Amino acid sequence: MTENRPFSNAKLGVLILLGAETMLFVGLIGAFLVFRMGNVTWPPLSHVDIRLPNLLTGFNTLGLIISGFTMFLALRAVQQDRIKQLRILLMITGVLGLLFLVVQGREWVQLIGKGLTLQSGIYGGIFYVLIGCHAVHVLGAVIWLAIIIGMAVTGKFSSVRYTGVETCTIYWIYVVALWPILYVLVYLA
Repeated sequence: MTENRPFSNAKLGVLILLGAETMLFVGLIGAFLVFRMGNVTWPPLSHVDIRLPNLLTGFNTLGLIISGFTMFLALRAVQQDRIKQLRILLMITGVLGLLFLVVQGREWVQLIGKGLTLQSGIYGGIFYVLIGCHAVHVLGAVIWLAIIIGMAVTGKFSSVRYTGVETCTIYWIYVVALWPILYVLVYLA
């Protein structure tokens, strides 16, 4: 049973970080929408033959969403002092996060091979900046999660001491929740 805990400085720090991240992504999404709405043809005619892998990225999106659920379950496990389950769920979350990055990296290699590059025009530029910025955030979340897994394996967490898991969960779920918005805007719209 968890008792009411005071609002930690770590949690406040993560929430402030997420406020800044939200401003960053609102700006990037705004720029994307300005370029998207400002062009009669999207993608521009110079890139009309390049198709984004909607189906593969859709499955990748599903995997990332599942990782948000496993991270949430990991937080619940530590709150209930189920430490073995915590470790397993954290590892599943990490594997899903890494898989997301590998699939996205493979997608980028294929798109670059087809001529969609950062320098190939506004379409390529805004695609890689927006999607790449999210990928960097997922990478950061995976690194953070690896540290949390290491702490969990060495017994640093319990039902009364889990701030690290809680703050990582907040960040992870933010990154997961942001992706479907980007997927719909960039891949499906």
